[in-house]
Amino acid sequence: MPSAEIITIGTEILLGEILDTNARTIARKLRDAGIDLYRKTTVGDNPSRIAQALQQALERCEIILTTGGLGPTVDDPTREAVALALGTDTEFRPELWEQIQARFRRFGRQPTENNRRQAYIPKGAIPIENPVGTAPSFIVELGDQVIISLPGVPSEMEYLLENTVLPYLRQRYHLSGLIKARLIHTAGVGESQIDDLIGDLEKLNNPTVGLAAHSGQVDVRITAKAESEEQADAMIAQVERQLNKRLGSWIYGTDRDTLEEVALRAVVRQGWSLAVFEHGLGGALINRLSSAAHRLGAENGGTFRSGEVMAVLERPEQLPELTAACRQNHQVDVCLGVAVIPAGERQDVHLVLITPDQQAEFNRPYGGPPEYAPRWAAHHSLDILRKIGSG
Repeated sequence: MPSAEIITIGTEILLGEILDTNARTIARKLRDAGIDLYRKTTVGDNPSRIAQALQQALERCEIILTTGGLGPTVDDPTREAVALALGTDTEFRPELWEQIQARFRRFGRQPTENNRRQAYIPKGAIPIENPVGTAPSFIVELGDQVIISLPGVPSEMEYLLENTVLPYLRQRYHLSGLIKARLIHTAGVGESQIDDLIGDLEKLNNPTVGLAAHSGQVDVRITAKAESEEQADAMIAQVERQLNKRLGSWIYGTDRDTLEEVALRAVVRQGWSLAVFEHGLGGALINRLSSAAHRLGAENGGTFRSGEVMAVLERPEQLPELTAACRQNHQVDVCLGVAVIPAGERQDVHLVLITPDQQAEFNRPYGGPPEYAPRWAAHHSLDILRKIGSG
């Protein structure tokens, strides 16, 4: 099975001025096609550095995809950089110039002379017509290796990737398999504890199992390489059963499930209404529940009623009283109060949950970076809500 690398070209990406969404899109499409992706590189608009990155990639893999740098301006150097990497020149392709002119005519405009630069591609390259933009792309074949250069505009890149590049790769490399991934979301447990429980699964070759830790949440990724989606699903299911057995109630969902939606559904199942009271979170918990309620729409049934932000909280001991007052003020069944309060070098997260059945208090010491404390506190608050009614 061939392996691939992605080279994203653009100084604006390298400097963090814009977000590179192209690499993510390409990576997922390659995964679905069963192509191993080992590296992603970002290079500024410098022909020699781009050429060096290409030469290094050619030493490691069969497929190199570049995005960006195919525009008409001087700082669009991809065509020249690919030629430089291969020790050749660019050449003018009249048919590409005709396509560019035709594209402009459809918009009632005239191309400027610098647009003519886009009709130059490395000698011997296979041109790719771009029916949704003005930047032609190209493929350079080098024995069993290929360099494919795509535009940086996401809509143009995605169209050419889906309609030209992936069919080309499937045919050239006789691709028949796929790679499928599944995310298992956990809350209320740390990465090291999960690793201790499933370390043997992380040593598997196919499917593979990996961990990704976030603030207050750990994801377990299962990735299977197979000849069919059914076979991949069966391989993933076998590992997922082991994870469910070992991690139990720490698992709150899979793939696109969010903790806030799962928490809100738990309240809905009880037929209860909800308000939250927070201090020191900057609205993090309220915003997440509000967004989840909007996404769930009618399914939410108006369960999440309101949230209050308290600017000043003099003592943690005040939290139960304030939470009870919030519950009374908004006439809801459930109110969750959460406060992040500095405690020396750490920050303490205090939580109070009041339901028709109980009043419970929790204290969660947090010693990480202070700026992450609100997200961490929101995660733990939602983790408590999702367990409502479970005993």
